[in-house]
Amino acid sequence: MSVRNLRRGWAYLLMLGMIAPVLPACNKEEPTKAYVLVRLPNGDPAPGALVKLYANPAQPLGDPNRLNKEGTTGSDGRAEFDYTDFYEQGQAGFAVLDILCTLDTLTGSGMIKIVEEEETEEIVVLE
Repeated sequence: MSVRNLRRGWAYLLMLGMIAPVLPACNKEEPTKAYVLVRLPNGDPAPGALVKLYANPAQPLGDPNRLNKEGTTGSDGRAEFDYTDFYEQGQAGFAVLDILCTLDTLTGSGMIKIVEEEETEEIVVLE
């Protein structure tokens, strides 16, 4: 093996050693968000409604309460929940959560499947 080939091999290894730590940073994580649109019985938005997302598994694996979140709808009847910090890249699947909405004496419920690195939306009609 010549000195020239040896130097070339070391140069390739040095470049690979400098580039390898940067490669994982290229795969940027997208937000994992859930939106719940709350509507009155006539179809109008329900501003100020309390929205609760919670896990209710038949056989819990760990603490399901960590995914519980509460929020209030804005003037457009929409509540936003950010689960980006709960998702880890490479994880298969995320969560299916129950929804409970209340406004005065009206209530509504439903389910939402939160998909990793996507924005998911569900509509709940109060009755």
